[in-house]
Amino acid sequence: MTRFAALRPALAATRAVGERELIAVVRSRTYWLLTAGVGVVVASVAAAGSGVDTGYVPTVVDLLVPTEVLVPAVAFAVGYRVIADDDRRGTLTVLETYPVPSSAYVLGVYLGRLAAVLAAVSIPLILVGGYVAASAGPASPVFATHGGVDSPALYGRFLGSTALLAAAALAVALAASAVSGSRRRALVAGLLGLVAVVAGGDLGLLAAVNAGVVGSDTLSSVLAASPTSAYRGLVFETVVAVAVERSPGAVAVGPAVAGLVGWTLFSLLVATVAVSRR
Repeated sequence: MTRFAALRPALAATRAVGERELIAVVRSRTYWLLTAGVGVVVASVAAAGSGVDTGYVPTVVDLLVPTEVLVPAVAFAVGYRVIADDDRRGTLTVLETYPVPSSAYVLGVYLGRLAAVLAAVSIPLILVGGYVAASAGPASPVFATHGGVDSPALYGRFLGSTALLAAAALAVALAASAVSGSRRRALVAGLLGLVAVVAGGDLGLLAAVNAGVVGSDTLSSVLAASPTSAYRGLVFETVVAVAVERSPGAVAVGPAVAGLVGWTLFSLLVATVAVSRR
């Protein structure tokens, strides 16, 4: 009971900061333009493919590659400079007088911004899923031929995997913002972080495979070290592989989830340490 009472001020501070961040984001016209842009991209990609006319899994296949680039971009756009801006305005100094622990501040910023990121990304994807449910025809010839299955639950797994990627990308963006001393440095750090999330891990793994450091026996687990590889593997193993009734194994699901969660927690730790040293 005493421990819970001791946590109450930190929880209250986290909630207050989170509400502040969420309100600040939704009041921004830039955020709504960003959300509209995401909707246009998702709708255009879905319309350009044939997935929406056949089922959920074909739609996921159409959306997978654009989503693994789009989601980190949205997360970094929402979070790359928030902590740097608070530091520039002196907000971090003011929070110390209450006091608000660094961990509570970072977690509040993260949760508030994460709600905004998930809304911007998930709403267009959910609308596409609704369109598929209302208009998709019979199962596609591919699924009919191979005896596969198609289900809204599989599309839900795709949304869940996408949420994990968004959570990890936003945490990296906040870490980049926290270690930056100015808005310009935050922009540079944010761009570097975005490149690292989207392509850096994949390129590093490719180099490791070519150098013989990573073998075929460990590749399925090592792929979890890259956020986009982990995300891509989760979608393939929990959605596509299930739909075509193929035995999973290209990517280990457990390490993939652990990899995305690890990126999230480590990045939040970096952000917390950086804020505490301001």
